[in-house]
Amino acid sequence: MSEELTQNSGSNYSASSIQVLEGLEAVRKRPAMYIGDISEKGLHHLVYEVVDNSIDEALAGYCTHIEVTINEDNSITVQDNGRGIPVDFHEKEKKSALEVVMTVLHAGGKFDKGSYKVSGGLHGVGVSCVNALSTHMTTNVFRNGKIYQQEYECGKPLYAVKEVGTTDITGTRQTFWPDGSIFTVTEYKYSILQARMRELAYLNKGITITLTDKRVKEEDGSYKQEKFHSEEGVKEFVRFLNSNNTPLIDDVIYLNTEKQGIPIECAIMYNTGFRENLHSYVNNINTIEGGTHEAGFRMALTRVLKKYAEESKALEKAR
Repeated sequence: MSEELTQNSGSNYSASSIQVLEGLEAVRKRPAMYIGDISEKGLHHLVYEVVDNSIDEALAGYCTHIEVTINEDNSITVQDNGRGIPVDFHEKEKKSALEVVMTVLHAGGKFDKGSYKVSGGLHGVGVSCVNALSTHMTTNVFRNGKIYQQEYECGKPLYAVKEVGTTDITGTRQTFWPDGSIFTVTEYKYSILQARMRELAYLNKGITITLTDKRVKEEDGSYKQEKFHSEEGVKEFVRFLNSNNTPLIDDVIYLNTEKQGIPIECAIMYNTGFRENLHSYVNNINTIEGGTHEAGFRMALTRVLKKYAEESKALEKAR
């Protein structure tokens, strides 16, 4: 034992052994720590992070359309008609706010309660993480009647934010190429993105999300494309989930309320089957492992049904 300790203590462990990862280097060094994994799931999560920013703009009341495109070279483009990422000078970081958002972890408007009341994002690392894990990324901002642009390679800006034209629209367009040296797969699956975009359209009623796959052409020569839009939101979502079952009641039981500043939506439909199909979400994130919100819902529903059955003597009548 003492010999082993002596040998280990002799290794070169000094100040030079301590590494400091600056900027987005940490993301590239340990990507799974930031996006979950580096396989198919992590690859598609890059798209979700960018789309979540557009969804947050929609929740704030500034965005109605989001376009997600899988390009021929398997890069991804996401464009919205929100306000556009701010491009003015950031006093603390001494650079454009756009560059801060794109190159600094945990930078954005979600930490300021005055900018966003509700925001999504599973890991909360934002678009800078997407930038770090892409070989190339281009951001165009349409704001104040002008078009601003900045490009990056592996998370590092190639030039300062510059003005490249004029426009009469607002919003942000971002295109990125996932890094094949980091991800085990780099080919996006339409079906996976399709399921998530449909889900987001149901969870955020009134928003239109367009998914286009430029790798596939239809018979008429147009690209494969779907539009997701829902005017009834989670009510329509429950009908969709229940489409292959026989309902016991005519329509969805729907509740929409707010308590202590927290809005809550709930939709229920009973069917003739015996299998439960419960989906719970917080800020658009599917909480597949449940949580206090789901446990509270189950307890409240059971309590109310039990009380009703006792007061109406429905259990006695059923015997």
